[in-house]
Amino acid sequence: MRKAAIALACLIFICPPASAAPLRLLVLGDSLGAGYGLAHADAFQSQLAAALRARGHDVAILDGAVSGDTTAGGRARLDWALADGADAAIVELGGNDGLRGIDPKDTEANLTAILDTLQARHIKVLLSGMYAPPNLGEDYGAAFRAVFARLGKRPGVLFDPFFLQGVAGDPALNQADHIHPNPEGVRRIVARLLPLVERLLGEVAP
Repeated sequence: MRKAAIALACLIFICPPASAAPLRLLVLGDSLGAGYGLAHADAFQSQLAAALRARGHDVAILDGAVSGDTTAGGRARLDWALADGADAAIVELGGNDGLRGIDPKDTEANLTAILDTLQARHIKVLLSGMYAPPNLGEDYGAAFRAVFARLGKRPGVLFDPFFLQGVAGDPALNQADHIHPNPEGVRRIVARLLPLVERLLGEVAP
């Protein structure tokens, strides 16, 4: 009996149980999520991954961000982005819809389809909203913002009203194009979103 116990202990030591796989977090976004104009280490996904590691989270970031993408583009490639599976997703789309003056009804239809797909697959979602450029007028801006406010009230969706909150319009936090955040701007976005992302990951079933 003692020899059997020793043998079992040795087997466990030599072949420990496999550790749990990291949670898979999809970032479905545009140039803001892709890190346009930035070194890889300074981009949103890299800074978010580093912040999560520092907080003790074992997370694999799935890159589903494409510069220049609209909500229609994100909708069209969602199945491809989910090919490797995902446990949770950050949806960061809409900025290019606003820049192009796309009808908010179309933006809402695309985002609704994206959320429908993610939720049907039991993928936890954080929707990060966007504001339209002021040059498109107050009526368009209000209608555009209302799209995200409505979708943010969906059951099971965590909502962040504005991805660039506290960064947009500040020259010290943006690149020369005044649209894309610089490394410090990204750091502030990540720090602001981190509690919501941790809450999102906490909702993933073990």
